Amino acid sequence: MLKAFIFSVVTFSCTTLMVQAQQKKALFIIVDGIPADVIEKQPTPHLHNIAKAGGYTRAYVGGEKDGYSQTPTISAVGYNSLLTGTWVNKHNVWDNDIAAQNYSYGSIFRFFKQAYPQKKTAVFSSWLDNRTKLVGDGLPQTGNLKIDYHVDGLEKDTARFPHDKDSWYMHLIDEAVVDSAADYIRKQAPDLSWVYLEYTDDMGHRYGDSEKFYAAINMMDDQVGRIWNALEYRRKNFGEDWQLFITTDHGRTASNGKGHGGQSDRERTTWMVTNAKGLNDYFKTGQPGIVDILPTMARFLQINIPQADARELDGAPLTGKVSLTQPGATLDNGALHLTWKAREKKGNVKVWVTTTNNFKTGGQDTYKLLGEVPLQQEHAEISVKDMPSGFYKVVMEGPDNTVNRWVGKQ
Repeated sequence: MLKAFIFSVVTFSCTTLMVQAQQKKALFIIVDGIPADVIEKQPTPHLHNIAKAGGYTRAYVGGEKDGYSQTPTISAVGYNSLLTGTWVNKHNVWDNDIAAQNYSYGSIFRFFKQAYPQKKTAVFSSWLDNRTKLVGDGLPQTGNLKIDYHVDGLEKDTARFPHDKDSWYMHLIDEAVVDSAADYIRKQAPDLSWVYLEYTDDMGHRYGDSEKFYAAINMMDDQVGRIWNALEYRRKNFGEDWQLFITTDHGRTASNGKGHGGQSDRERTTWMVTNAKGLNDYFKTGQPGIVDILPTMARFLQINIPQADARELDGAPLTGKVSLTQPGATLDNGALHLTWKAREKKGNVKVWVTTTNNFKTGGQDTYKLLGEVPLQQEHAEISVKDMPSGFYKVVMEGPDNTVNRWVGKQ
């Protein structure tokens, strides 16, 4: 009897530990306005430690330069490209005013809550609009999505954080945001979280490429280190599996580093640091976009994104198998000429086409399967003479992911 009892206790304990070990949690941090050439030259020991656990890569924002998805290299625009996995032609946040966001394109928080309504989310931000507008906390347009815990809006608390001419108050706000995030993660471990820090961008605007800008980056690295320590505490003491992404929303102008918003290489070139396991060739050699973080976290968290939404995503996972990236499409003489970069050797690409964009206004698009070609072929010519139109949405579906292109004017 005693042996049976001991066996039962051991079995229960082992089962409990296995359940804990299977708990997957994700956190992404946006640190504002740091171009890749600067982050690569600064001593950032905490970012380096995180990269040792996963990886570092140069990345990009701004959509396709001179193409239909060209996206301003502006803060809120970049945040929303990460949140929705789409460029501005879809999410419609063109500047920091966030005047007419298209909530038809769901955020990682919406997809997560739809899949796991019982799990917990959190936002820690030095800018209130990130939660109230971009995430759309409590808005009918997001299905009354509710963020379970948040610390933000401190920029409006001028009693606690009086606004000084040198913007030191923003550093103090970032400090409060980080302290709150690290403490809450240690104690409560929300399942999906976003941390946003602003001070680096303020120093970039004010001083450009300068020692004050670099000092702000060093402070940011220390802040990220405190959050990383909280994740490590949870991993070591609770057996949780955490995926962390740190990135920036835009680079800076080449002339002096004070501005951003355009399509110069330095404004478009950003970076990612992650502890993610199983980083693929696309992450390592493909210079991924900010839109690739959503599908990566969704894969890690095992979020089943509805097919209609998945077909709109402009990114591809940075971990595990990816069939194809870098889609291209043109229309000539009644045929779609399609190209892509094959990331795997086996399998086929299914080509789905629709002439409507009802998704944009909350409706449905009916796709037709017009062809299937070998993945390694990396090109296809698909006749659309039987469905003449001035606009086509094309989805190229591989065994492991889909990519999409628009052709014509919408």
